[in-house]
Amino acid sequence: MLKTSLLSSAALVAFGTTMAVAQETFELDEIIVSGGLSPIAAQEYGRSVSVVTAQEIQDRGISSVVDALRALPGVSVSSAGSGFVQVRMRGGEARHTLVLLDGVQLAGGEGEYTFSGLQTTNIERIEVLRGPQSVAYGSNATTGVINIITRKGQVGKTYDGTFEVGGATAGSVFLSRRNERGGISLSMSRRSDPSYDQSGDGGERDKLDRLTAVLSGDYLVTDAVKLGFVLRRSKEYFDFDATNFGATDADSYIVDDATLMGHSKEVIGTVFAEYTMLEGRLVHRLALERTENKARRDGAPQTQTDANAVKYRLSYGLDGNTVAQADHLLNLLLESHSDSSPMTPLYERSSKSVAIEYRARLASGLDFQAGVRHDNNDQFEDATTWNVAMSYMVPNTEIRLHSSMGTGVLNPSYFSLYANAFGYTGNPDLNPEHNKSFDIGAEFPVLGGRGTVDVTYFDETLTDEISPVSLGGGAFTYGNQTGDSTRKGVEIAGNLQATDAVALRMSYTYLDAKNPDGSVEIRRPRHELSLGATVKTFGGRGQVAVDLRHVSGNYDTQFFGSYSTVELPAYTTVDVAAEYEVNDRYTVTARVTNLFKVDAVDVWGYGSPGRAAYVGFRANF
Repeated sequence: MLKTSLLSSAALVAFGTTMAVAQETFELDEIIVSGGLSPIAAQEYGRSVSVVTAQEIQDRGISSVVDALRALPGVSVSSAGSGFVQVRMRGGEARHTLVLLDGVQLAGGEGEYTFSGLQTTNIERIEVLRGPQSVAYGSNATTGVINIITRKGQVGKTYDGTFEVGGATAGSVFLSRRNERGGISLSMSRRSDPSYDQSGDGGERDKLDRLTAVLSGDYLVTDAVKLGFVLRRSKEYFDFDATNFGATDADSYIVDDATLMGHSKEVIGTVFAEYTMLEGRLVHRLALERTENKARRDGAPQTQTDANAVKYRLSYGLDGNTVAQADHLLNLLLESHSDSSPMTPLYERSSKSVAIEYRARLASGLDFQAGVRHDNNDQFEDATTWNVAMSYMVPNTEIRLHSSMGTGVLNPSYFSLYANAFGYTGNPDLNPEHNKSFDIGAEFPVLGGRGTVDVTYFDETLTDEISPVSLGGGAFTYGNQTGDSTRKGVEIAGNLQATDAVALRMSYTYLDAKNPDGSVEIRRPRHELSLGATVKTFGGRGQVAVDLRHVSGNYDTQFFGSYSTVELPAYTTVDVAAEYEVNDRYTVTARVTNLFKVDAVDVWGYGSPGRAAYVGFRANF
């Protein structure tokens, strides 16, 4: 622990004297699409947010959404094999984070979305909102929201594609046609990854194969009416290894098995209409959304969950200005939501919700947002959540202060209520989980404005946390813990344009997450540090990116032997990516992940990917 603290402190001190802010650097015209009931300018937004853009994904050679999230402050990723990857925010469980694609939930009914092979291909940006977001998004947005926004294309015709071989084979195409009133786009991607042996026994590699297609369009039918849609389909096949519940150590817990495989299918769709009145001062938006998930693993029954939502939003400029320019804005949301499963009648529930949000932009440099939501649930007690946030530009400086507080709620998942598989028996008497949170931070320039640094302190309290309860003999159920689960920590993010050719970036998270009895929460590292640099080369026609990630203070329960919770070994990985622009149409790419073949283990008993090299190209026409 001392060595880890010294490493983290030294890195932060060095960074503070030579560089500054990364993911949290905001441009004046940047808009946070997911920031509330309607989009909001980043400089006015009081909550903690990170944005990963398509350009950053390209520059760093990031191939998966999980890898894009790993370097963000407040985000923890754990992998129990390539087919089961969890993302946690600010010490919450994976189910406490709501994952969206173009604003539509990716998990149909269950609280948790398993990322596995989700690719970055044809993604425009990834917005990560930390802290409770239940006012805008309801249940599941208890500790944060991840909204993956897909590419739509520019005015004109766009045709481009990518291809990569090496550690995996991947390819994608993107087609779009747009004019000033709207357009249509189609993206398709395929990745076949031989992956690695999850058991760590030196057996067969547990491969993963994913195919995804996204079709979207929008059009301004009249100057007042806009229509649009998004349709996404994804299929994934993956291998996994057997579990030995009689094991006495980590080496014998996961056993190589070449016969086991699983598959999943995801379908999401939305259609929407927007109607503008009163010369832009009043905007109506109506959206219909549907999510379908099917999954199956050998040795377990197939699961299927569906979700449907109808959302109506009214936005009104209270000061007589248009919605886009209003200094005082009122948003109203009416929502009807239901989820179910054709597999069993127990998997069915619905809710009716109303939410109100007020935003104020004041001449003093203070921006204020406040909202409240009430959910009328048919299966659980009704819930009321709220939040407030402030952003303040200190006069005569470029320092921005920001703070937020609020509450979130999470209804129990189907599995925790009705499980009858993997040794688990559900508990239909579970209560929803509730989260209370506040954070406060400051974003300030360094080195004459060449960089920015953002430091945020957060404090969250989870009540009625749902956790597994041992019934003995390897059998489990679920129960609400008595007392509060606490999560406190510090998030630091920064970047610096050190020279015209060299850009530096960093993020660091310190997290203290504990159960009501004082024991440590598992799979939530105490220290996570990311350092990176991008250097332009070859006379500006190419560049090289290097990213280092250090993880320590991570605990996990050993589901074997005496079932002890033990600290995992710390690790530091390095990834390298490069590209060279051959001409205006073709770019050659290369990258190496886990350059030094480090054992980066997040879960006891599972192996981790070794070093992998890739070469590829991008083409646009």
